[in-house]
Amino acid sequence: MAWEDTFRSWATAPSVTEQQKMENAEGAVRKAIDADATLSAMDISVIPQGSYRSKTNIRQDSDVDISVCLNSTFYEWYPQGKTREHYGNIDGSISYVDFRQLVTSALSKHFGTGNITPGNKAIDIHSNTYRVDADVVPTLAYRHYYGEGTDDYITGVAFDTSDGRRIVNWPLQTYDNGLAKHNRTGQRFRKMVRIIKKLRNHMQENAIAEAEDVESFLIESMVWNAPDDAFGHDTYSSDVRAVLAHCFNETLSSGAHGTLCEVNDIKFLFGAHQLWTRERAHAFFSRAWDHVGFE
Repeated sequence: MAWEDTFRSWATAPSVTEQQKMENAEGAVRKAIDADATLSAMDISVIPQGSYRSKTNIRQDSDVDISVCLNSTFYEWYPQGKTREHYGNIDGSISYVDFRQLVTSALSKHFGTGNITPGNKAIDIHSNTYRVDADVVPTLAYRHYYGEGTDDYITGVAFDTSDGRRIVNWPLQTYDNGLAKHNRTGQRFRKMVRIIKKLRNHMQENAIAEAEDVESFLIESMVWNAPDDAFGHDTYSSDVRAVLAHCFNETLSSGAHGTLCEVNDIKFLFGAHQLWTRERAHAFFSRAWDHVGFE
């Protein structure tokens, strides 16, 4: 393959038509929330997230991830020795289960019961000719307190899965840090993420086992952790080489994988809390290097 030409093609964002369908899906979710009398009276933020929000999406993963976040009731984490009383917090006015049911009901009324599928994490809104699939996650605000003052916290979102796990995400920090990286790298960061995602898909099409079940956010976070000077070479091939080399080295058993964070720069990228492992990541980046033919 002529890899430079291929990389340039893979770097491009989804078409204007595909992007419009994604925006239509987001807009339809907002309308569904606004049309519900109960939800429209609540302090709710509709937060796009995932690759759609970070603009690292490719055609094959062009569904839309959206958090419908209730701000007035929140999950919390306190420093050792501190309790909610120290910060003046009290019980919220609604449980997560009840809030999720309100969101599910609103989406069902707006889109029709046959067009939504509640899942373990998200409520899937099925695509049509006007919009792409949307995964809607009802969430509560999440406050991670770090100091003495009542305002000494960072804000994320959190939700409980149907099988009893609590998941905390940081969509605002993820977007801000990704945008900053994109600007620092001469608009190359998002392109490199798309390229390596499409490289993964190409490897899957060629039945390369190391590319199976490699999550898009793992790729995005590993690329984000690559040093800024890995980007902006004369060719895309040189950028890909530098980024893959960094990803390979950092996921070695002797690498700095234990200190790497997700794009949000809050949650560690590797550990028991993640779906992926350091070993799986290393196997993918090693095989990707060989697949392209780098030496």
